[in-house]
Amino acid sequence: MKIQYPHTIENGHGEKIIFHSETEEDGEKKLLVESFVQPGAGPIMHTHLLQDESLTVVSGEMTYRVMGQEPVKALPGETALFKRGTAHNFVNSGNDLLVCKGWIKPANTIVFFLGGIFAAQKKSVTPRPVMFDAAYLMTRYRHEYDMPELPFMVKKIINPLVYLIGRILGKYSHFKDAPEPVKK
Repeated sequence: MKIQYPHTIENGHGEKIIFHSETEEDGEKKLLVESFVQPGAGPIMHTHLLQDESLTVVSGEMTYRVMGQEPVKALPGETALFKRGTAHNFVNSGNDLLVCKGWIKPANTIVFFLGGIFAAQKKSVTPRPVMFDAAYLMTRYRHEYDMPELPFMVKKIINPLVYLIGRILGKYSHFKDAPEPVKK
């Protein structure tokens, strides 16, 4: 699947990401991103198992948290760096639009994965992505991304079962161009 940059995704619940371009750094593809988050919005606790992520606040106020640590407030000019394998989230804790610029390295499947999650959220009435799409993405890319606060039973039994049922019911034709998961 070839991505044309810039590439914009929105989840319909206060988050928009623009993937500006890919560059090469230390033999890995580095993805340059810009994020726009409405007050009170932001991603749930998640982990990029194979990628580092950096976000620098351009305007607004971001409060981020690394799992097991106290929340940290970041203001314009301040940067949050999340190393691969680190569970984290952030929220726009201010009253104005939060704008961040940053990067994700290596790029791997992140544009497809987040695009799929955002599209599934947009289909939903709530920020929670629709069940079949979430099960597909979380099962197929389970070695790349994790939602650590999801119960073990959901990750290991329910998601794979819903994924299987979705395959049987033909629910995944819109994922026909899905990139292969990254092998560890």
